[in-house]
Amino acid sequence: QNIAFHFVASATANASFLRATISSSFPYLNFRVYPFDDSSVSRLISTSIRSALDCPLNYARSYLANLLPPCVRRVVYLDSDLVLVDDIAKLAATPLGDDSVLAAPEHCNANFTTYFTPTFWSNPSLSLTFANRKPCYFNTGVMVIDLDRWREGDYTTKIEEWMELQKRIRIYELGSLPPFLLVFAGNIVPVDHRWNQHGLGGDNFRGLCRDLHPGPVSLLHWSGKGKPWARLDANRPCPLDALWAPYDLLETPFALDS
Repeated sequence: QNIAFHFVASATANASFLRATISSSFPYLNFRVYPFDDSSVSRLISTSIRSALDCPLNYARSYLANLLPPCVRRVVYLDSDLVLVDDIAKLAATPLGDDSVLAAPEHCNANFTTYFTPTFWSNPSLSLTFANRKPCYFNTGVMVIDLDRWREGDYTTKIEEWMELQKRIRIYELGSLPPFLLVFAGNIVPVDHRWNQHGLGGDNFRGLCRDLHPGPVSLLHWSGKGKPWARLDANRPCPLDALWAPYDLLETPFALDS
């Protein structure tokens, strides 16, 4: 009753069909659909280690401040490959302090250097980007964003500048994630890990099943190469894919009791 959903869809998608599908499935939902013009970012996209990461819609999160109306001052961004099992109002209420733009679960035990190429780290003018910062990896599939501060700081332009540099000098391999790390890592508000149990899609290179991380769970995120709907349709699900099945609006040949 006090939450509005903002769906971002490719401008080439059938928006009326999407609206009708959402309305019929969730007739009580307060929502709007925003078309994302692929051409606004296509020229900036560099090839990554996985072709799916090169989809322009993966970059829509960088343009939310432009896509959503100015009256939307704070947003919780969620990828489409996740299931929320807690009250999103708790996540939306995350305090951002006096000047932070976004909040997300941090993973400081990850090897941060692997998210950028040796070319990046060997160039002092580039690697000094993280000077006086303690950068940690964070997954951009779940973020609380202050859109007022984003607009004031023109962070879309900052992200695009890194993407333009990437077109000239190969400084990363992972699509839309590294520009966010370059701009925000070390300057975000950390959120409890329960809000992004990510990596359930498995490894980027091999079709591995993943278990949950230890601890409580508020959000299940099938980030990675394997998607639960594809594995269910192929009758080759990972154990945790059974948690996705009840929320799949399309019929699947996979039977949970088989």
